Amino acid sequence: MAISRDKKNTLVAELADLFVNAKGVAGAAYTGISVAQMQELRAAARENNVTIKVVKNRLVRVALGANDKFAKADTSLLTGQLVYAFSSDDEVASAQILAQFSKKHPQLQLVAGFDGDGKSLDTATVTALANLPTKDQLRGQVVSVIAAPLTQFLGVANGAQRGFAQVLSQHAEQI
Repeated sequence: MAISRDKKNTLVAELADLFVNAKGVAGAAYTGISVAQMQELRAAARENNVTIKVVKNRLVRVALGANDKFAKADTSLLTGQLVYAFSSDDEVASAQILAQFSKKHPQLQLVAGFDGDGKSLDTATVTALANLPTKDQLRGQVVSVIAAPLTQFLGVANGAQRGFAQVLSQHAEQI
């Protein structure tokens, strides 16, 4: 069923808004994914504040062209049936959601993406972004690196007290 011109214009405006507000966008080929699986992907994305859209690539190109930031982006990789993931909170969340889903459903394959500055990303770059740790994981790693010397110092300080207590208890047993 064909979409009316008004509906297309509304969809292009919505896509342009998503692109402007997105810190990261990833696209993946979804040929062979069932409706139930797509709903599962949408639910996982919703939990991570990622918006999933399935739209024609031509409408995506029109939405990109309507924005000065994305007007010069390379859209040559946008071919076939693609699902787009938009994240306005995290630069890599959109790629990570699609990559996690593709581990369970290999029919979904990462194809391309766009960063928040309007640059297009090829498949290898999007895959590399998907393999990066999340912001929460990075924060945890930083905290553990900062806390490690303090933890080791406390272990040494407690070891000296423990040793002193053992010497006293052995001395008390001898008496």
